[in-house]
Amino acid sequence: MKSHVAFIGLGRMGTPMARSLLRAGFPLTVFNRTARRAEPLRGAGATVAGSPAEAASGADVVVTMLSDAAAVASVVTGPEGVLEGAREGTVLLEMSTIGPTAARELAAAAAERGVTVLDAPVSGSVELAEKAALTTVVGGDRDAFERVRPVLGAMTAAQLWLGPSGAGATMKLALNMLIAATTEAIAEGLVLCERAGIERERAYDAIASSAVGSRFVDYKRAAFLTPSDESVAFTLELMQKDLTLALALARDLRVPVPGVAAADQMLTVARALQGDDGDLARVADAVRELARRGGEDAAS
Repeated sequence: MKSHVAFIGLGRMGTPMARSLLRAGFPLTVFNRTARRAEPLRGAGATVAGSPAEAASGADVVVTMLSDAAAVASVVTGPEGVLEGAREGTVLLEMSTIGPTAARELAAAAAERGVTVLDAPVSGSVELAEKAALTTVVGGDRDAFERVRPVLGAMTAAQLWLGPSGAGATMKLALNMLIAATTEAIAEGLVLCERAGIERERAYDAIASSAVGSRFVDYKRAAFLTPSDESVAFTLELMQKDLTLALALARDLRVPVPGVAAADQMLTVARALQGDDGDLARVADAVRELARRGGEDAAS
């Protein structure tokens, strides 16, 4: 018999992840603060709860996929939160990006109520979420991980257990550091080529075919080449939120990360020029704008 799953947080990533659970045949209860976002899933067979506590009350596994640590704390430990409804033995899969400190604090609070927390954030885009092709990096009790692996497997293509509580949250920050730095490097190389007279599409073809080509380079192609025509996969604001956590962790561990610090600074510029909700690839537009301004200054 399949585990009953409660899914809380139906945003860009959460909704397709919840749909994957339904397709895999898991009994599913969902909750979202903005209730209308849950209605399409009701139509697909999910039960819609009126609170996180209600969602958790009948669940063997609870999944949270939210914007930040404050939202997770509110949903899990706040009034009518998950811990008020969850029974002893429930496993909470915290799949947001909240950092290792918040993950460990959450695990300790949940343990007092007999609930096991696994920090299990995901890496990948909305497109990969729709295909259940994400990767999850997991920290926490190994036995609990093995018990809920079928649930994780319905939403992700790879499930990687990395160590005790906080390990998954740490790995996710490291992965997003790499994504931010890679995005910045692509943007700089692409704009340099454009300014030198190489067509944008030809330059991107060369990048994708070179030694630095990757799945990330491939699936961000349209976002870099025709950003106005593409839907947002990961916002500038959310990436900078994650880098803020990563930079704080690097300071605590005394690890120098100057490349990531530079990418963070460019995110600040991009948000000022493009707005918080632009796709991460809009960093390239920020580089173009700075280059344009630099050229005007040089000509004046």
